[in-house]
Amino acid sequence: MRPGIPRTSFYLQNVNWFKYASPQNFYGLAGKLAPWFAIAAALLTITGLYIGFFLAPTDAQQGEAYRIIFIHVPAAWMSMLIYLVMAVWAGIGFVLNTRLSSMMASALAPTGAMFTFIALITGSAWGKPTWGTWWVWDARLTSELILLFLYLGFISLQAAIDDPRRADKAGALLALLGVVNIPIIYFSVKWWNTLHQGASVSLTSGPTMATTMLTGMLVMTFALWSYSIAAALARVRCIILERESRTVWVGELRELSARAA
Repeated sequence: MRPGIPRTSFYLQNVNWFKYASPQNFYGLAGKLAPWFAIAAALLTITGLYIGFFLAPTDAQQGEAYRIIFIHVPAAWMSMLIYLVMAVWAGIGFVLNTRLSSMMASALAPTGAMFTFIALITGSAWGKPTWGTWWVWDARLTSELILLFLYLGFISLQAAIDDPRRADKAGALLALLGVVNIPIIYFSVKWWNTLHQGASVSLTSGPTMATTMLTGMLVMTFALWSYSIAAALARVRCIILERESRTVWVGELRELSARAA
């Protein structure tokens, strides 16, 4: 180590972070990280549900029915966040033609679609006692439904094209075009007169809910965030093996697995 350079700075400057852009290197890293995020997701989910369903007070207006927000709101947040992250990965893969970026986009899509579906189902269940109906063509509900169609369209489009490179580029274009729907979802309650209530948590103002409610919601959000990472890492490992099946390192990996079995 050169004199005058702190040990931490020297280490960071000499670590080749770009090596993980290789599917081979990232495969090993993903295998190490996925279990830790899965454990974190399980622990946070248990904690968040306990806070939300047992510690949080009963809402004065909606009674016990409001507790569905501890699943609905985090799922809705993650549905939008995952789409943005998916679009970024897809865009990087489209512009720089990097294989791993496109693989990450493909790995994120099913989890994003699942959380969008959960947000819609729990929103309908919440709407029944609150609005008196399971579904209304509300601006936010409709734009969230469009988000589900965008996820399913991305997955279907990639599955319909045999050539992975062409499939990645077609999916990237759809993902990037669909980004315009995210601000529509978020600002729909401000832009239109909707039945959906406004945001309870905002970056520009204080929360409008009790501290226990907010804590439970945030813990559940981190739980779904951890699950999303674990699921994406596990899924991208499968995608890497499928797309790199003819490479030498995957062949060697198969041999090692066969010997271990």
